[in-house]
Amino acid sequence: MIGEESMSPTTAMFWPMIAHVFLVFCLYALLIIRRNKYTFKDRESAIKLRDQGEEARESHLVNRNIANQFELPVLFHIACLLLYITDADNIVTVVLAWLFVLSRYAHSYVHVTSNRLRQRGALFGIGFALVVCLWAWLAIWLALE
Repeated sequence: MIGEESMSPTTAMFWPMIAHVFLVFCLYALLIIRRNKYTFKDRESAIKLRDQGEEARESHLVNRNIANQFELPVLFHIACLLLYITDADNIVTVVLAWLFVLSRYAHSYVHVTSNRLRQRGALFGIGFALVVCLWAWLAIWLALE
């Protein structure tokens, strides 16, 4: 409710989801910037992207990262919504959700900068484990209901 000092866990569950969507919007903005700088620098590069899907490495990394945001994070968003619908959300699930989003921000940063696979893999693993925890919490909640 407006004016309350603290958010209920139910309301709080939506903020990590919003933060992830904001990350995706930022990645699209970065893709536009990098394509304008590297891929659309001349007519030949633009034609290669249009006809063959070839683009500069700098923009390709961002493009791949955007695709990544529609893989594991889809399970995250579904879990958050189901936790909300079933009233299974609480401080634990909200913290898990925020940790997942932080792992996605870190994963994206590594992916679009240094692209170090070992770091990316570790960050993905952390995010994966967090989503598994959200789904496990939901399953246990439903089983005990």
